[in-house]
Amino acid sequence: MEFTPPQTDFATIGPPLVLVVWATILLLVDLFIGNKRTTAILALVGLAAAAAAAVPFYGQTPRISFAGMAILDDTAIAIDWILVLVTAITILFSIDYLKRQAIEMGEFYPVLLFTTAAMMMMGHGRNLIALFISLEWLSIGLYVLAGFAYPRIRSQEAAMKYLLYGAFAAGFLIYGIALIYGVTGTADLATIADQLRADQALRSSPVLLIGLGLLLIGFGYKISMVPFHMWTPDVYEGSPTPVSGYMSAATKAAGFAALLRVVDIAFPVDVLPVWQIMLAVLAALTMLVGNIAAVAQSNIKRMLAYSSVAHAGFILCALVAINVPGAVQSYLYYILAYALTNLGAFAVVIALEQAGEERFDIADLAGLGWRQPLLGAAMAIFMLSLAGVPPLAGFFAKWLVFQVAYQGGFWWLALIGLLSSVISAFYYLRIIVNMYMREPTEPARSFTTTPLLAGVALAALLVIVQGFLTNPVLNLVGQTVAAGR
Repeated sequence: MEFTPPQTDFATIGPPLVLVVWATILLLVDLFIGNKRTTAILALVGLAAAAAAAVPFYGQTPRISFAGMAILDDTAIAIDWILVLVTAITILFSIDYLKRQAIEMGEFYPVLLFTTAAMMMMGHGRNLIALFISLEWLSIGLYVLAGFAYPRIRSQEAAMKYLLYGAFAAGFLIYGIALIYGVTGTADLATIADQLRADQALRSSPVLLIGLGLLLIGFGYKISMVPFHMWTPDVYEGSPTPVSGYMSAATKAAGFAALLRVVDIAFPVDVLPVWQIMLAVLAALTMLVGNIAAVAQSNIKRMLAYSSVAHAGFILCALVAINVPGAVQSYLYYILAYALTNLGAFAVVIALEQAGEERFDIADLAGLGWRQPLLGAAMAIFMLSLAGVPPLAGFFAKWLVFQVAYQGGFWWLALIGLLSSVISAFYYLRIIVNMYMREPTEPARSFTTTPLLAGVALAALLVIVQGFLTNPVLNLVGQTVAAGR
């Protein structure tokens, strides 16, 4: 029998492929570059090239290739652009931070690009094996980045904890994939749905349901979903601050992109509605636990870590009601708003960080609004957006996900989300109170270099603009994943 090789349309994985090639070249070129700022600029050029590679295909018919393992549609492109934006802002924050902390090495930027490419592949994945490989690929990069501040103990501890938790979660994920494959005979997401439609007995198979549960555990770890969130505050606190911001924004975008593909293509609501209840309960727990735990934090990075957990719950509200028209747009809109806001908040923390300092109390922000007006105003914008105050992007993001949850029949989940937002207002407003209504207890300095200020200003501006241009952004972030079925 003659072997027929699978179709290979490289345009399907164009943006991540561009990043991989560029990062490989950059890794070699960096050996001959003395000024690492040049390496950072070249990394930004690579990101621009990756974003441009997707432009000709936006709004076009979805392309499926590599034996159905990869897809290029508007949703994948939207995730690519969000990840490009997050990574570019992270590089702006890192340029002077790495030098100031005496950990400036050119390898940082290629590793960042490789990791971003892996995250993009999670948005392009249409097969459980492809998603698993992408997840492990990005995890390796994050392990390296978390421990990049060698030989500082806190950074090494963060990397080790992340590695151990990640390896444990990977076991659950691959075992879940194995069980689902054993029941359906395939790892292709669309074919799994076809098998479930054709054989109703499979839908109640205990092996399938256990496999789905294990799958949720694996992805739940990556997006910091309760009760798989325990690694988050420790890893965020110990990692270099730009890496913490990058993980909080980019990893969530990638994890949620993969989860979106799985639950909407492989297990659509009309075929297997049981996952909706599972995710709804987990979303409620994630919102409550994340916000309540954040109230008790005095360390800014740990507070933002638990805030990140809470926002994972908010995003899950849209995923639970994914069958409601407009849910995908709301889902992606929230990811974009959260990524920009959280990155900006971490940038202000970077500005306060001095050489060798590892701990940041909320009290360190005292008087920041008067000492550094731009940083203070930007931090106020980020906190108000995270709290969901209009007319900022965070308000419309929460409004949209609560609306689709209500329309999907999960009114109680929207109510829990609303109450959780009220709780979150306490610790977000506490930051603003410290910046404008508290006197600093000791002289404090902040570092406001040009790249850092540019990144902060860009994030703050986009948070405002996204709020005022909600409808255009909703149309831009993608229409549907239905074509990938």
